[in-house]
Amino acid sequence: MKKQSTKLPTRLSFLGSGNMAEAIMKGVLAAGLFKAGDLLASDVSEARLKLIHQKYGIRTTRNNREAVREGDLVVLGVKPTVVDSVLAEIKSELKEKLLVSVAAGIPLSRLAASLEREAKIIRAMPNAPALVQAGATVLSPGKGVAQETLDLVLQIFNSIGKSWLLEERYLDAVTGLSGSGPAFVFVMIEAMADGGVKSGLSREVALSLATQTVLGAAQMALQTGEHPARLKDFVASPGGTTIAGLHKLEEGKIRSAFISAVEAATRRSEELGRSK
Repeated sequence: MKKQSTKLPTRLSFLGSGNMAEAIMKGVLAAGLFKAGDLLASDVSEARLKLIHQKYGIRTTRNNREAVREGDLVVLGVKPTVVDSVLAEIKSELKEKLLVSVAAGIPLSRLAASLEREAKIIRAMPNAPALVQAGATVLSPGKGVAQETLDLVLQIFNSIGKSWLLEERYLDAVTGLSGSGPAFVFVMIEAMADGGVKSGLSREVALSLATQTVLGAAQMALQTGEHPARLKDFVASPGGTTIAGLHKLEEGKIRSAFISAVEAATRRSEELGRSK
C-alpha cells in the first residue's frame, strides 16, 4: 500500500509581528519559500502592522483568530506573558494546523495544555543574530509532527541562519550558549576594542578591527572545520605576540569565565522555566 504523503503548509501566519517574527518574514521571502501573498501577520499595534505591510507587502490583521484561520502554519511570536491568553483565543481555529512557538521559555507541555487538544507543536529557540539572517536556532518538535513538515520548518529557520534539531530537555543549555552567547561576544568585541584604544588606536578604528576580527575568526572556524585549538596554534607562532597575549588571557582564566557564564545562564533559564 502506497504511503500517503503529508500535505505541506503553503500559508504562513504570524501571531505577533515583533523583531523575530519580522526576521522570519524577511528570511522566507528572500529564500523564496513563501510569497508575500502567502503570509499574514497579526499584532496589537496598528503602526507595527502598517510598517510590516509597507516593507514586505504582507497582508495584516488585528484579529488573531483570522490570522490562524487563514494559515496552515502558525508562528507564535507574542510575549511570554500573553501566550496563555492568545492560545485560549485561537485554540478553536488551530485544529490540525502546525504551531511553531518562538515564545521564550514556554515548554511544549504548557503549550499543549493551553490548547486542550492533541496539537502539532514545534518549539523554536532562535537567537538575536537571526535579525541579520545569521542566527542559530534549535527546534524541538512535539508529538505527531511529520518529517516532511519538520523539514520545511528547518528550511524556514535556515533562511535566517542555521538550525538544528534537539530534544526539548537541552533547550536550557541552548539558551545559555547560543541564546545568551551573542551578549558574551559583544562584551569580548568591546573589550578588544578598549585594548586597541589603550594601545593608541582611535575608537572608530579599534571597534571596526575588533568586530571584523571576530567575524573573520568565526568564518574561518566554520569554513575550515578545524578545531579552534588548532586554529589558535596556527596564529600563535613561537615567541611571538599572539602567544604573549594568550598567556595573559590564561592568567585571567578566560576559559573558566566563559564556561561559568554559559553555565550560569543555563541555570537561570532552568529557574525561569520552573517559575512559569
